[in-house]
Amino acid sequence: MERRTVRQRLASALTACVLAALASLTAVTTTGAPARADACYTWGRTLSSGMTGEDVRQLQIRVSGYPGYGAVLTLDGAYGPATRSAVIRFQQAYGLAADGVAGAQTFNQIYALQDPDCTPVSFSYAEWNRCNSDWSGGAVSASTARFNALVSMWKLQAMRRAMGNAPLYLSSGFRSYSCNSAVGGASNSRHLYGDGIDLVGSHSFCALAQQARNHGFTNILGPGYPGHNDHTHLGNTPSRSWSAPSCGI
Repeated sequence: MERRTVRQRLASALTACVLAALASLTAVTTTGAPARADACYTWGRTLSSGMTGEDVRQLQIRVSGYPGYGAVLTLDGAYGPATRSAVIRFQQAYGLAADGVAGAQTFNQIYALQDPDCTPVSFSYAEWNRCNSDWSGGAVSASTARFNALVSMWKLQAMRRAMGNAPLYLSSGFRSYSCNSAVGGASNSRHLYGDGIDLVGSHSFCALAQQARNHGFTNILGPGYPGHNDHTHLGNTPSRSWSAPSCGI
């Protein structure tokens, strides 16, 4: 009797271990959550059409540079057709399975692209703001200006990828009213809102202006527009304002 009881106990313990392991595997398969944590933001579930929440909005911020020609992705936390299309373009840009579902592969690619402060690896707050270090004095609150800058950085990261990963150089980013006045900026400049940037550097100004049309920028000013023959300006006005006559825009 004693030997049979021991065997039964061993069999029961083994069965419990197997069931626990299967339950763990099932949980991973069901949630599709990435197997790592990120210093900025960690997604805990697979995201797809019809879902809503802050995790969807955080995804939208990071794929905001993939809305398609002339479009802007709304950051509303709702996984609709526009978000699905942006995710597909992001997946295609990085050679992932382009199914429009944001799971472990998509999230891990995003993790690889962002720094602990949530900025994309190719850009920084310090680079964006050489005016007021506390982001104050502009047309919006400091927190809004900083957030607007973050979204524009992710749009630039997408643009950089599309242009062969060559660096994009900023000559000007956020400005307070005093900084804007000092450089002769327009009274309604997008620099005052945090999302305006001036680009110079490794690409022609026309190439920058033309490519920006695919990455969610509603304000594009370049060669041929007064005062913009030596840089390309990008921003996010409420309605589309594109003008770079020398570039066919």
